[in-house]
Amino acid sequence: MTPELVIEIGRKAVQTVLMVAAPMLLSGMIVGLIVSIFQAATQINEQTMTFVPKIVAVLVALLFFAPWIMNTLIIFTNGIFDSIATIQ
Repeated sequence: MTPELVIEIGRKAVQTVLMVAAPMLLSGMIVGLIVSIFQAATQINEQTMTFVPKIVAVLVALLFFAPWIMNTLIIFTNGIFDSIATIQ
């Protein structure tokens, strides 16, 4: 196993993690921004108003993107297993 192969596997792993996490992170960020703008406009500073919509948005994004996430992770895992089979 060469150092280049290890770096390539690590790069692909980080790239896959970022791709898989992006929908949930973006939905939480967008909902958080909307709630923050609403709170600034109305001067309502309720703590639960920031967390509950974000949690719901992340859960909905997770449910919506679950098939794509599973497909991406399966493709990555199969690629790892194929590369393990070719290591000498």
